[in-house]
Amino acid sequence: MTPLDKPVRREVKIGDQAYTLTIDPDGLKLVPKGKRNGLTLKWAELVNGDAALATALQASLASG
Repeated sequence: MTPLDKPVRREVKIGDQAYTLTIDPDGLKLVPKGKRNGLTLKWAELVNGDAALATALQASLASG
């Protein structure tokens, strides 16, 4: 298996919107293409079940 030791970036289309997905040793980040801010999810949050809570919190902060 190849270790994840540096960021990997890919473009993802969701509906008609393009996003940049960055996967790195800390976690993943999904950002609308051309923007800087998006959703960040750390691997530890995903593993221990806090992923949904962290995502909901980020979404509520971004909308407010």
